[in-house]
Amino acid sequence: MVNTSVKIGKLTLRNPVMTGSGTFGFGSEMSEALDLSALGACVVKSTSREPRLGNPTPRIIETSSGILNAIGLQNGGIDNFIEEKLPFLRQYDVPIIVNLVGYEVADYVYLAERLTEAGGVHALEINISCPNVKHGCDFAVDPKLTFELITALRKATDLTLITKLSPNVTDVVSVGRAAADAGSDALSLINTLLGTAIDIRKRKFRLANVTGGLSGPAIKPIALRMVWQVHQALPNIPLVGMGGIVTANDAIEFLLAGATAVAVGTATFINPTAAIDVANGIEKFLAEQGIDDVNELIGAVTR
Repeated sequence: MVNTSVKIGKLTLRNPVMTGSGTFGFGSEMSEALDLSALGACVVKSTSREPRLGNPTPRIIETSSGILNAIGLQNGGIDNFIEEKLPFLRQYDVPIIVNLVGYEVADYVYLAERLTEAGGVHALEINISCPNVKHGCDFAVDPKLTFELITALRKATDLTLITKLSPNVTDVVSVGRAAADAGSDALSLINTLLGTAIDIRKRKFRLANVTGGLSGPAIKPIALRMVWQVHQALPNIPLVGMGGIVTANDAIEFLLAGATAVAVGTATFINPTAAIDVANGIEKFLAEQGIDDVNELIGAVTR
């Protein structure tokens, strides 16, 4: 029998496929389309200390081979998540990973402490890299600030920490190293790329926010390069690769480049079962290739 399980910090995933935060809601929205328990992990939408309304509309448009979004981290806040979202998620036999956002270190620490105390959350994805809100990337572009944030979080919780890196930097390795040195158990990459689009007839920007984050197949080569780059520099820290994964073949490329797990995001908008399809496709590939353990693929292109 083929082994598809992988480890991310304290987490053991039955397969290496997660959902991408921001594209999967809080689980209940997608639960009629797929069995959440069949996922490697369920990464839910960003959660902040206070409720956020998000950016003005229009805030999502299609582009060539991708989506440009400027949602602005809309969510009901931590109280709403713990009281209304978390009880639903606890029904499923799947690791729950909550994506955290904040304005300052104290916000992230508060969220981490609340979620640790609440129970039922298995890991925290630390979102330091949202390009769609003011100061959303402040931590992700400064290794010193990243180190200070993750150090504070490491002291605040024993949950697995996954720091989400930005592609909108000149040196992604230095930020990843700072997070790892501070105690992050894993890194996820990449968040969206900053972009814009213009309506040529109205002569106006198509997004009310002017700029937004580009995701989807268009960014896959960039994401793949960054995963390979970080794995080369930090081979001992697990990576969660994401950015344009639509098929199992896409996911296998990320594993070969050095990712221990992958996240399927934008593809879910086209095919709600995309993450499950990718997981099944990886298992089929392993069987066809006569590979007993998915871990044999991790970083294999560099060996």
